[in-house]
Amino acid sequence: MKNRWLIVLGFLGAILLGAFIFMLPVSSASHTWMKPMDALFTACSAVCITGLTVVDVGKDLSCFGQVVLACLVQLGCAGIMTCATFFLVVVGRQVSLQSEFSLMNAYGVSGVRGFRSLVVWVVVAMLLIEALGTLALWGQFTSGQQFAEAVRDVHSWYRAWFFSVMAFCNAGFSIEPGSIAAFGDQPLVVVTLGVLVVLGGVGFIVLYNVCTVKFWRRNLMKRGRLTLHARVVLKWTFLFTLIMFAFYVLLEWKGSLAGFDWQEKPAIAFFQALTPRTCGFTVVPVEDMHPATRFLSEVMMFIGAAPGGAGGGIKITTFAVFITTLFAICRGHRDTVMFRRAVPEAIVRESIIIVFVFAALITCAMTVLLATEKNISFEYLLFETVSAVSTTGLSCADTTVSLSTAGRVVIMLCMFCGRLGAIAIVMLIGGQDERISIRFPKEELVVG
Repeated sequence: MKNRWLIVLGFLGAILLGAFIFMLPVSSASHTWMKPMDALFTACSAVCITGLTVVDVGKDLSCFGQVVLACLVQLGCAGIMTCATFFLVVVGRQVSLQSEFSLMNAYGVSGVRGFRSLVVWVVVAMLLIEALGTLALWGQFTSGQQFAEAVRDVHSWYRAWFFSVMAFCNAGFSIEPGSIAAFGDQPLVVVTLGVLVVLGGVGFIVLYNVCTVKFWRRNLMKRGRLTLHARVVLKWTFLFTLIMFAFYVLLEWKGSLAGFDWQEKPAIAFFQALTPRTCGFTVVPVEDMHPATRFLSEVMMFIGAAPGGAGGGIKITTFAVFITTLFAICRGHRDTVMFRRAVPEAIVRESIIIVFVFAALITCAMTVLLATEKNISFEYLLFETVSAVSTTGLSCADTTVSLSTAGRVVIMLCMFCGRLGAIAIVMLIGGQDERISIRFPKEELVVG
């Protein structure tokens, strides 16, 4: 039972600590105490790397508060367990078997060669990618300035670091008005943020696998190979990005993209094709999009990113297994086969459970919100709920700010449950696994 509650208590502790810090006057731009509910909501959204907020990060939070926000996002991205284990590894302490099992479950693998090196690699890779992203964004923010002047431009360094962290961690908090609308006329900035979003969304296990494969070697044994997990993630990520990009261009070229130049539209469409599945950044306001685009965005939010990544949702591998299983059943096949590999039956069952648990969570949350939020439309509430459960962070207009206290509590619970993942919720509710030795007689049941 301790294994089941370890990650839950870690996230709760981080949220409560973050809420207390946000309440302090030093975290506020006006140097006043923040309302407890606003502080708790902001901390919950940060640790769950969602991006929904009831405060204006750029105006209401001081520089100290913004740095705390970024640190909480980093903590939520790497995971409480990963950070704790990383510091234990650094100081040379022994990592418990309990922590190892919790981490392996969080990253979606049953075992990895070199556990300590993996944990160090995860944190170092995260910091290195964010550093490279910061450098790339800083170069674009200071283009046109003299090099010496650009190096001394602390504000540009800070903006580059903040957006690099938020993009890679798929959080979506912004210190600029209108999310990242200010970068709409800077295609290189938008593409850079998009690349960071993808790297954070595919997951550390995929990045680890890709970086350890020696593609240049002819010997297959020495070269290594991409695992089934990595191949499924990369294939479906590319497929969903391509589909969403095509639909976005088709539906929004003369709509929400009409005000941009022709060379800016493809970059914005590329970014908007990525952000619904993982990150809460948006160049174009969600409420300005075509209703069909918003609906497709909800579908992409529900699917989410990859296991072990910064994004939420049911996970792209879960959806891939679910859809492949449906096709296999329709064709009369017994096994779910992907890339000439049969998926274990236990994983197929878990995928089905995850889909229906997330659907049930959205249904329950929507029922409560429809009863408490009478001034917000059904469409906006549904978009907000899916965004919270999938920890995406996109929102229509001022829906998040307009929520009542009860509504904010519901959204916080959605973010928390979405960050933990459906399997963790099922494990917490289900209790200990018991082997049933009694078999009951079978009898036919009419369905359909």
